[in-house]
Amino acid sequence: MSAHCMLTGAAPGFGNRISRSHRRTSRRFDPNIQTRRYWLPGEGRYVRLRLSAKAVRTVDTIGVEAAVARIRARGVRV
Repeated sequence: MSAHCMLTGAAPGFGNRISRSHRRTSRRFDPNIQTRRYWLPGEGRYVRLRLSAKAVRTVDTIGVEAAVARIRARGVRV
């Protein structure tokens, strides 16, 4: 699960790489995954989250406590 976002669940997409001669080979579109460390005041500790760039902006908007609650609701261990 290396290319998965913990908050949004963004996963790789698959498609074809098309050459100039129009020969098709398989390729993978990976989401922009970043590792971020956030202070979780409710538990008095830091948590390390693997988030997509979009999810990083979401955490800035809703706050880390709400984001961790959503992650845990998805069944991911934090």
